Amino acid sequence: MSVDLHSIEPRAPFPPFTAETALQKVKAAEAAWNTKDPHKVAMAYTPDSEWRNREEFFSGRAAIVEFLQRKWTKELAYRLEKSLWAFTDNRIAVRFEYEWHDHSGQWYRSYGNENWEFAENGLMQRRFASINDVKITEKERRLLVAA
Repeated sequence: MSVDLHSIEPRAPFPPFTAETALQKVKAAEAAWNTKDPHKVAMAYTPDSEWRNREEFFSGRAAIVEFLQRKWTKELAYRLEKSLWAFTDNRIAVRFEYEWHDHSGQWYRSYGNENWEFAENGLMQRRFASINDVKITEKERRLLVAA
């Protein structure tokens, strides 16, 4: 079944990207992910968006929501920072790191890279992420939430 991207809510800025608009996309994604609201995050993606996150491959907003619910049930006190790595036409590469702890209290810093591809309506149609986790102590945290 083909999805008519013109009938779906657009999400500015739109490709082709400039340095300014690519950075806007990155910071909007960072802000949305830090809400830890799976439904809010999923709305930035096309209904048939394709994902690779670590070893998981899936597509569609319902799968995105389910994935993020599982993620934030495991990754407690989650705090993320993203930075623009590169961009062209309808693609953006991002470097990120986030900190979280598990249910036993062990803290982690997760490092990764994402490759994003956008539809003409500004929604992300492909997201491919590679991520590595490093154990840290609570004292080693550096992504603290401002009071």
